[in-house]
Amino acid sequence: MQEILQQVETLFLGAVPTVILFIVLVLAYQFLIQGPLSATLKQRRARTEGAIEDAQKAIAQAEARAAEYASKLRQARSEVYKIREQRVKQWTAERDAALDAARKVAALKVSQARVELDAEAALAKQAIHASAGELANQVVLAVLPLAAGGSR
Repeated sequence: MQEILQQVETLFLGAVPTVILFIVLVLAYQFLIQGPLSATLKQRRARTEGAIEDAQKAIAQAEARAAEYASKLRQARSEVYKIREQRVKQWTAERDAALDAARKVAALKVSQARVELDAEAALAKQAIHASAGELANQVVLAVLPLAAGGSR
């Protein structure tokens, strides 16, 4: 058993440099490779997240601009509709004014025509009244000889 313990002791003493070398390699790996690699990965992740945040900000700005453009478009359309409505009102007013002017001209012509007709009617009445006595004499002459027993 003593011999086994000596062999185990020899193996342990022989393994100490290997264990120390292994520990040094692990520490060197941690400081030389794992540390910079982790830092690089953290930077990469930060840049990626920053790029995502920048992209989200750009999307938000684009949406704000789109909303602004839509608002301006609505305003422009409403102005166009207002201008169009004003033009229609102006055209309607012009048409109504033209119709009123035409009605006034027509009413004036009608009243002038009535005055002329009334004047002609008055002249015709005067002519009838003037010729009424003569026509009465002719009727009397035409009727009296028949009444007196005369022949025709």
